[in-house]
Amino acid sequence: MQRTTTDLEPDELPEHAARLLADGHRLALVAAHHDDPAAVRVVYLFVQGPPDTRTELHVRLDARAPAVPTLARLSFPAGRFEREMRDLHGVVPLGHPLPHRLVRHPHWPRGWYPMRPDAGPPPEFGTPEGPFPFLTVEGPGVYEIPVGPVHAGLIEPGHFRFSVVGETILKLKARLWYVHRGIEKLFEGRYPEHAVPLAERISGDTAVGHGLAYCLAVEEATGLRAPARAQRARALLLELERLHNHVTDLGALCNDVGHGVLNSHAWRIRERLLRLNHTVTGHRLLRGGVVPGGAVLRHLPDRTELARIRADLNDLAGLALDHPTIHDRFTGTAILPTRAAHDLGCLGYVARASGLPTDARRAHPHHDLGELLTGRTLDTGDVLARFRIRAQEAGDALTLIEHLAEGLSPGAVVDLSPHRPARGSGVGIAEGWRGTIVTRIELGADATLARVKVVDPSFFNWPALPVALADTIVPDFPLTNKSFNLSYAGNDL
Repeated sequence: MQRTTTDLEPDELPEHAARLLADGHRLALVAAHHDDPAAVRVVYLFVQGPPDTRTELHVRLDARAPAVPTLARLSFPAGRFEREMRDLHGVVPLGHPLPHRLVRHPHWPRGWYPMRPDAGPPPEFGTPEGPFPFLTVEGPGVYEIPVGPVHAGLIEPGHFRFSVVGETILKLKARLWYVHRGIEKLFEGRYPEHAVPLAERISGDTAVGHGLAYCLAVEEATGLRAPARAQRARALLLELERLHNHVTDLGALCNDVGHGVLNSHAWRIRERLLRLNHTVTGHRLLRGGVVPGGAVLRHLPDRTELARIRADLNDLAGLALDHPTIHDRFTGTAILPTRAAHDLGCLGYVARASGLPTDARRAHPHHDLGELLTGRTLDTGDVLARFRIRAQEAGDALTLIEHLAEGLSPGAVVDLSPHRPARGSGVGIAEGWRGTIVTRIELGADATLARVKVVDPSFFNWPALPVALADTIVPDFPLTNKSFNLSYAGNDL
């Protein structure tokens, strides 16, 4: 892994960023740091691989009026990072083409930025800043359908506003950020080893993915180095997490087109997987399996049980794909073109279903999976592709679990040697089940966490949902939304 850092003046940023993007790097993270009362430092992390390459651009700003040239015209994700940073830190992106608020809700007092060190406790609700600036679509027969933010069922809040003619969706706008929990602030001041439970709970269904990205960042910052067997165990846990989530989604997608029987079949498989998770780590969602410097396995997955699960998974996928109603309903629904997925910076199965071979297990490997990592992609970008890619990746996960379990034994595998000299900051990259997770940390002089920035793949994938739904029909929304299955909590920390 190669990681380089370059300090820049603000006016030098666009040129350096443009060069990196032209060379095939992607902007993975933007984080503002309040190092002292006089300055704000903004870190831009660009990544590329293989080989695993990480390039940081550091820009120092005047804290009295922090402003930075926008990169929004070079990179769509950059524009969203900048809007998030402005709302939370007060750093102004100069020349931004869409300077609307992104995270801020109208009850936040004007001039209050919760990530600044002088923010203090949450203040009383302030004067409303006015309604969120939804684009109004007008014309003969056009009307709006508001959905949420409170929904039926056990899902998190999000507001969706449809502009439609008849049943045809002309435009969808998603308004998120109703669940802001101050996660990044909660990390600050903790010792790195004490913050793993917080990382595991960033998005509850991604305990291993977020826990691993965090631990990899801690290890780089502190000089820890997980033994090879621990890296193998971590890879196994990551595939167990991928497997039970994909199986759940396969059933839910069938349920959204009226096949509750197949959904029940999927939930039966899921329950067996959750029980297997509990056997392996002592927790149904695999918490506690990844720790700084290593991993902990209570038991290894039973090969006979894995074989039975594979047979059931094949039955589930086969019954779904061979059913004409399901196949017809999925085919051609909510297409995300390859070009749009690329321009939006999509990750994970959303990207791979649209033909983009993005996978941190290959680009930024913490354990070499060799030829067992198949690198599957599909190019139709519809609900069917997102179903099929999940089914294929679930089968691949079973193969990887069986392979990775060979040579492992139960117990803890942790680096117990004294910490080696480190740089005080670290970056962790892991391919969670939804896609690439990136965590960057910096340690303070007292060895506690001074800054933690987390980027869940849902941050990149949420803007793709309205694109896929353009020119579809209103009844396509629940099915399409499930085919993306994005995290509200992972998007809004």
